[in-house]
Amino acid sequence: MGRRPKWGRAVSGVLLLNKPAGITANDALQKAKRLFFANRAGHTGALDPLATGVLPVCFGEATKFSQYLLDADKRYRSTFVFGMRTASGDADGDVIATADASGLQEADVREAMAQFRGRIQQVPSMYSALKHKGQPLYKLARQGLEVEREAREVEIFEYELLAFTPGPQPRAEVEIHCSKGTYVRSLAEDLGEALGVGAYVEKLHRSAAGPFDEADALTLDELTEERGEGRAEELDHHLLPVDAPASGLPKLTLPESTGYYVRQGQPVMDLQVYRIGQEGDMVRLFLETGEFLGVGEITDDGCVAPRRLVSGN
Repeated sequence: MGRRPKWGRAVSGVLLLNKPAGITANDALQKAKRLFFANRAGHTGALDPLATGVLPVCFGEATKFSQYLLDADKRYRSTFVFGMRTASGDADGDVIATADASGLQEADVREAMAQFRGRIQQVPSMYSALKHKGQPLYKLARQGLEVEREAREVEIFEYELLAFTPGPQPRAEVEIHCSKGTYVRSLAEDLGEALGVGAYVEKLHRSAAGPFDEADALTLDELTEERGEGRAEELDHHLLPVDAPASGLPKLTLPESTGYYVRQGQPVMDLQVYRIGQEGDMVRLFLETGEFLGVGEITDDGCVAPRRLVSGN
């Protein structure tokens, strides 16, 4: 029997999507994949249904470099509600505890937030996508199960209070710049615990992921309207280059003769490596023609060894 033809186009690049509330990151990915009629796609960092904002979607060859966005810093704006705890740490979960928070003042919140800046230990939520024996924690949580989770170190570069609304259930608008692996729900819960009244996330918006900002992100509605009854190719002008996920890495330009050996998976010598990095550093590899070859690693002998290449190179 012949091989079943693959659905969709072999389109490659990065789409900056502004995910709406009410759907998962994977739902948004699948909708974008259909709009572009792409045969391969992956997103770069989960967002819960409650969350909105920047969700870079990698198509085709760009999926090979998505890890660089998964590892990137993120920025969020969020609304915390005090005086109540929920099972999931956000507004989608059942209320499990309440407390009188009417006496909470803005100064109290600012003071408590200070202890969560810098490098901190954070216990992942049971409603996170982390896996335990192959099962995502949120699936176990929905079955009423709870497993022990080890605290992990994350870094909070910025944690600022933008606005505070007092009352029986005070609200705080916060802005967060954090390292990969940070759970905003855990930040809210830990802040609520530090204040002795509990807290949960009411709203969450990712404003930036790595070098990508919300100002450049497109909604599914905008893409749907632009395509209309037309062909998927009409949306391709929105795609960023395949190397966009790794845009933070130094660029190394190689002559065609050297590029030949890179394509064969062989390390190559280039004096430029001493100028742009040191042993163990990753670099983006280009030909003098501007063609992107992939990502390589500087070795101890001053060579650069290919680590992830674009197919066909």
